[in-house]
Amino acid sequence: MSTLLIVDDDVAICRTLQLHYSSQSHTVITTHSVNDGLLAAASNDIDLILLDLKMPSKSGLEGLTDFHEVVPEVPIIMITAYHDMESTIKAMKNGADDYIHKPVDINELDQAVERALIRTDEEHTNVPISTDDANQNKNKHFRMAGHSPAMREIYKTIGLVADKPINVLVTGESGTGKELVARAIHESSHISEGPYVAVNCAALIETLLESELFGHEKGAFTGAVKRHHGKFAMAENGTLFLDEVGELSPAIQAKILRVIQEKEYTPVGSSTVFKSNARIIAATNNDLQEKVKLGLFREDLYYRLQVVNIGIPPLRDRKEDLMDLMQTLLCRINREMHKSISHLSVEVISAFHSYHWPGNIRELENVLTKAVALSPAETITLDLIPEYISACPQTEFDSTMPIQTSLDEMEKCHVSRVLNSTGWHKGETCKILGISRPRLRRIIKQHKLIDPSGSDHEDIEFEEDEALVN
Repeated sequence: MSTLLIVDDDVAICRTLQLHYSSQSHTVITTHSVNDGLLAAASNDIDLILLDLKMPSKSGLEGLTDFHEVVPEVPIIMITAYHDMESTIKAMKNGADDYIHKPVDINELDQAVERALIRTDEEHTNVPISTDDANQNKNKHFRMAGHSPAMREIYKTIGLVADKPINVLVTGESGTGKELVARAIHESSHISEGPYVAVNCAALIETLLESELFGHEKGAFTGAVKRHHGKFAMAENGTLFLDEVGELSPAIQAKILRVIQEKEYTPVGSSTVFKSNARIIAATNNDLQEKVKLGLFREDLYYRLQVVNIGIPPLRDRKEDLMDLMQTLLCRINREMHKSISHLSVEVISAFHSYHWPGNIRELENVLTKAVALSPAETITLDLIPEYISACPQTEFDSTMPIQTSLDEMEKCHVSRVLNSTGWHKGETCKILGISRPRLRRIIKQHKLIDPSGSDHEDIEFEEDEALVN
């Protein structure tokens, strides 16, 4: 079997994981600091490292580079209580093999360990990613939000591809945040100091789009009174984001394919060939594979654009991200409107969770913007949101709860109510709430919820991984 090195300053977590993986016939070595972990890695034949992100003296994130120098071929799985996008991206960019959140879901960790060990057996190598100063995400104007499994995988992928010289295709319905992903890739890359240039390929007719992309010479066509530098020239040494790429005409598709293949282009009305060093990130809400089958999109261009494909799920499929999204959007809207909206009524939350959001995050942002603009107080109430949303059959909330109830208090009350209705059966509660068991345990601990019967119910069988709660 394999030898695992666990580096975590939490003795209980180390002991629990040691018992768990020893029972699977693995050899387990535990240390409680990065420096001790490096010594253990150097003096033992290690197959896998489980590394905590936040530790005294030196963090696991800082120690990633050191571990890669000492044992460059050993995969590293980060374990952390931090759920922010920036930490996930930095960890994946700095060479982490995976990123697991606390409280640890032992099944999720087992799957990550198995994947890493299989990759090690098959590839016998782990290529580190650049850790220069450009890895520091200096530009904070973009902000993605969400902690759902799908979003965590997107953060990981961004971290893995950010510094790779490859094209990325971002797919998803309108309003899901495709450009946010493109900006996140750019701002997390070593070319983040370079320009980020966006073009909506559906907004211009073919002749204007060609000039917009590649530029034109003076007199190239009627109205061309001076030389114009196109988006490819503007995006030199940076990123060019091609939004709605599925709307490109066949002629423009051919020209973009040439840029990708030959790294060169010719402005309209010119015979001079210019080099292009811009990274291309494309996005579409169309099914490009279907367009390829219908002959509406070039197959060779499709495969050139989607070296890596990042698919963003619609909002209706990640309702667990609604609270994160609302808080993030309200913060920005408050700042822009000089308002201080700090509460949403329970009826609004219920309506938002019941609504299917065909316009996705863009629709949510528009609804919140209007509500903030019209709200005379610090609370968004049901009368401030559109009737087609408020009229949806709603998830039942405690109607006696004061309308100024904070989001944290509402979460506490609703989770407590569901727990009591299921007799504190955590499995059934998780199904109703649509959350994982570790997240439910975290909420119970955070709000100090207590089973009135005093029973531990089915938690007895989870004694081992309960110690992983940080």
